[in-house]
Amino acid sequence: MRKIIVIAVREYKAAVHTKAFIIMLVAMPVLMVGAIIGAHLLEDKVDIRDKSVAVFDRSGLLFDRLKEAAEERNERFIFDHDSGQQVQPRYLIDKVDLGEGEPTSEQLAHQCKRVEGGELFALVVIDPNIQNVEKIKHPGWKEAMPQTAGVVKIYSEATTFDAFQGWLDRKANEAIRELRFAAAELPKDKIDQALTYVPIEACKLVRIDTATGEVSGGTRKTRGADIMVPFFIMMLMFMVINIGSAPLINSVLEEKMQRIAEVLLGSVTPFQLMSGKLLGMVGMSMTILAVYMVGGVLGAKGAGYEEFIPSNLGVLVFWFILFQVLAVLMFGAVFIAVGAACSDLKESQSMLMPIYIFIVFPMFVWLPVIREPTSSFALALSLIPPATPMLMLLRIAATPNIPLWQPILGTFLVLLTTMFCVFVAGRIFRVGLLMQGKGAKFSDLIKWAVRG
Repeated sequence: MRKIIVIAVREYKAAVHTKAFIIMLVAMPVLMVGAIIGAHLLEDKVDIRDKSVAVFDRSGLLFDRLKEAAEERNERFIFDHDSGQQVQPRYLIDKVDLGEGEPTSEQLAHQCKRVEGGELFALVVIDPNIQNVEKIKHPGWKEAMPQTAGVVKIYSEATTFDAFQGWLDRKANEAIRELRFAAAELPKDKIDQALTYVPIEACKLVRIDTATGEVSGGTRKTRGADIMVPFFIMMLMFMVINIGSAPLINSVLEEKMQRIAEVLLGSVTPFQLMSGKLLGMVGMSMTILAVYMVGGVLGAKGAGYEEFIPSNLGVLVFWFILFQVLAVLMFGAVFIAVGAACSDLKESQSMLMPIYIFIVFPMFVWLPVIREPTSSFALALSLIPPATPMLMLLRIAATPNIPLWQPILGTFLVLLTTMFCVFVAGRIFRVGLLMQGKGAKFSDLIKWAVRG
C-alpha cells in the first residue's frame, strides 16, 4: 500500500505542478465566462443594411398594414435609446404584381433571382383566403380543428435570419385578427380588454419545518436556473473526467516507449503501478473540482445570482464527488489499458474512439432526461454504468427530486463496473506494458484480459 501511495503522490505532483495545469485551470472558466460576455456584447452587432422585401398580396388585405407597421418600426424601434444610433436594419416593404391567380414557377424563379442577386432580401407571397378559417379533420384527431385556410410564404436565402420572419409573423397575425374582429362587428376596446395578457409565474414549493415552524419556498422559480444549473454540473463532470483520465494514456505511453516502465517494474508490481497512477489522477480531478465548485458558488453569490445555487447543494456535492471518483477510476483504468497496449500515440487515438462514444453519450440525451427526470426513460438511461455518473447527477440536480434508491442503485452498478474495469485493465496492463514493436488489436486485449 505504501508503494501505491508513493506512486499516487508522484503522479499527482507531476500533473499539478506544471504550468499547463495552472493555465488550464484558469483558462477554462475565463473562456466560458468570456464566451457569455462576448455573446452579450455582440448581441446587437447585426448587419444594419436595409432589407428590401417584395410582397405579392393575393388577398389585397395585408400589404398596406404591413407597410405601415414597417414604417412605424423604422422610425421608432431600430435605434438605441441611449446613443440614438441605429442598431437594427430597416424593412423596406414594396408591392410586386405577379398577375392573377397562383404565381407560376417562372414568376417565382424570376423574383428569386432578384433575391440571389441582392436586389431583394426576401419575397413574401400571401394567399388570397388568408382571413378565412375552416375546420379540418386530420388523421388521428377525434374532431375537426379550426385552421387557417391560407398561408404566408417567405422566399429568402437568409434562413438563419429569423428576426424578419418573427416580425412578419406577429404583424401579419395582428392584422388578420383585426380584420376578423371587424368582420364579426366586435368592438375593438372590448377585444383589447379580453386579450389582455395574464403572466404565468412559476414558484417554488412552499414547505414548513415541523420542528421550527419556519416557512420556506413560495418564491419565483427561475426556469433558466432549473435547466442550466444541471447542464453545467454535467458539463463540469465531463470536463473533469477528460482532464483527469486522458493524461493517463500519455503517461503510460511515455514510460513504455522510453523503457521507464521496465525500471519501475523492478520495484513495484504492475497492479501497484496502475493503482498509483489512478489514485494520482483522482487527486488531480478532485483538485479541479474543488477549485471550480468553490469559485462557482462564491462567484454566483458575489454577482447576486443566488438562485443559480441549488438548495440541495450539500447533497449534490456528495453525489458529485462519489460519482466523479468512480468515473475517473472507471474511464482512467480503460485509458491505462489502451496506453499499455499501444506502441504510439496515433494508434492509441484510434482505439479510444469507441470509448469516447460512451463518454459523450450523455450529451445526446441530456435534454429529454432533464425535462422528465423521474420518467422510466430517464431512469433506464441513468442506470447504464458508463453514462450513470453524468446522467444520474443530472437527475439529482434537476427537479422534481428522484427517490434515494435510484442514485444508490446507480452507485452500486458503477462500483461493480469500475471494479471490473480495474481488474481487466490490470491484466491488460501487466502484459501490454512490456510489449514493444507492433501494437495490440482488440482481439489481443480480450485474450490478455481472459488469460492474464
